Order: sequence, then structure tokens, then C-alpha cells
Amino acid sequence: MDFSPVYQELITALWYLVPLLIIAGLIRSPWFKGKFGEYLVNLSARWFLDKSRYHLIKNVTLPTADGTTQIDHVLVSEFGVFVVETKNMKGWIFGGPHQHTWTQKIYRSNHKFQNPLHQNYKHVKTLQTLLGLGGHQVHSVVVFVGDSTFKTPMPENVTQGLGYVRYIKSQRELVLSPKQVSEVRDKVASGRLKASFATDRAHARYVRGLVAGRYGDTRRRPSRGLLKLLVFPVLLLGVGAIGVNAYSNFVVGAMAIGMKTNAEQRVDSVPKPTPRQSESKPKAELRAADPVASSDIDSRRVHQPPSGLFLARQECNSLIAAAIGNQDPRLLRDRDKACARYKALQGDVH
Repeated sequence: MDFSPVYQELITALWYLVPLLIIAGLIRSPWFKGKFGEYLVNLSARWFLDKSRYHLIKNVTLPTADGTTQIDHVLVSEFGVFVVETKNMKGWIFGGPHQHTWTQKIYRSNHKFQNPLHQNYKHVKTLQTLLGLGGHQVHSVVVFVGDSTFKTPMPENVTQGLGYVRYIKSQRELVLSPKQVSEVRDKVASGRLKASFATDRAHARYVRGLVAGRYGDTRRRPSRGLLKLLVFPVLLLGVGAIGVNAYSNFVVGAMAIGMKTNAEQRVDSVPKPTPRQSESKPKAELRAADPVASSDIDSRRVHQPPSGLFLARQECNSLIAAAIGNQDPRLLRDRDKACARYKALQGDVH
């Protein structure tokens, strides 16, 4: 059995699902979650912080002695420089300010991740070195976005949602002059690496190198999860589509066969027309000779069942309509036969 028509229809019907599956895989990837969390923080900072007093600089990558460090958000104001680290996570969060790793618990699954305060410490120190500022002028802030819940007491600079906005607004001590604020913004702009995809990839390679050196190469294995996430739905949808398409073809074929059978039955049940009387006699003479017979002929002409030509045309038209959008070979053959029979009858009549 030739399955090529089925595969062609499957590809035609499911081509639009490929970008949807890719988008779904990206949405569930850690990269997208991180970027989406950063976007939420950027948006809330622009809405709830005075732009004339708090100057937002996002996605700052700075060179270091051993590579690079990437800061999600830097807010510069007279109340200090706020270095914001974003975490888009869900579940229960356990941790303390002095613990090297924190724990994310989702149902029975536990996942260890680096203490974000320790992670942000390098960001703070790098900025202090670049800007020449003291510890009281640079503040570390961690914000968790997403459906997460702290299950252990957290420091005041570890916040959830808009809590980081409240923490920033609570710092009311003036530690920078307007001139220093302008200088800090210029130094960050001149000292940062160009924000680009290449810069992000270079930093990601550096981070993977650090992780591999610290924990070994085994911690990079989960990257196959995205491939599995994409392959499994594609296979599932493919099998389901093949089954639905086969069932649809079966139903259409059955309907076409039923229509063909009914049409043939109607054609067989049509009585054969009686021989026409000789046309040599004028109609007026026939009517004058036998008025009763003339009226019988007229009544039979009025109540005569549909002719074979009419039924053949109906069958041809119905199969043409059924074949629109359906490339079932059996249905196409039935259509061609019915239309050929109609044309043959039409030729006989004329």
C-alpha cells in the first residue's frame, strides 16, 4: 500500500506545528525563563521607580581577570549603585546567607543551585573596582520572580516580585552626588562589553568552563532535555495525525461508495422510455384523432421519473464536490468514471 499521499497530507496539515513546538521548547528552557525574569524586573523598575532618580542599565557584561561577569541589572542613583540578580524559579526555596548552595524543592524533586548572594558578590566587587566606590555605595539585591516560596528566613536584600522595589526605595541615605551619578553611568557604559549575542555566548562558555572545572563534565548532561522535549511531542502528534487522517479517508471513501451505490440504484430503477410515436404525423393530428391518448402522453411527460442523464450528472457533480480537498485515489477514480458515464450519456442524447 502506498503511504505517500498520507505523508503528504500529514506534512500539509502539520507544518505549522513545527514552529509552535520550537517556541514551546524555548519557553520551557532555562535560557528563556532567565530572560523573561529579567524582562519583568526591567518593566517593573521602569514603572515603579522614578526615572529621573534611578537610572537602569541592563545586561552588563564586564571583563574580569579570569574571564567575564554578567550583571542582570544595575540601578544608579544618589542612594547608591544597586546590583540586581534575577532568579526565575518555582517551588520551595531553602537557603541561608552563608550557605554555599541553596535548594529548590518541587514536589519530591530537589535541585541545588549556587547561593545567589555569593553569585552577586563577584558582580558587586567587579563594579566597585571599575567605579572606585566603597562597600556602602554599592548594594547587592536578589529578586526571585515566578511561583516560588521562601521556606527559610532570608536577608532583607533577598526579595520576591516587587519586594526589590520596596528594598531599593528604603535606602534613603545619599551616598553619591549628581556628578558622581553621571560619572558612574559613563564608566559603566565605557567599561562594559558590547551587548550582543556573541558576548552572551562567550560568557556562557566561560561559565560552563567554570562549572566543568568545579564539578566535572557530568553536570552538562541535562542539555539533552530540550531535544527530548521537542522530539516526543512531534512523534505523538505524528502518530495521532496519521490515525485521524486514515479514519477521515475511510469515512470519505465510505460516503463516496454509498453515494455511488445509491446513484446506480436510482439509475437501474428508472423505467425504460416507451418508443416514440412516428413523428411523421403532426402533433395536431394526433391530438385531434385521440384526445384522451394525447392527454395521457402529456401526463406521463409531466410525471416521468428523472432520466439516466440527469442522475448521471448528479452523481458526477456530487463526486466532484466530495473530491475537493481530498486526494484519495479511490474517490478520484470514482469521480472520473461517473463523469465519463455522464459525458457518454450526454453524447447519446445529442
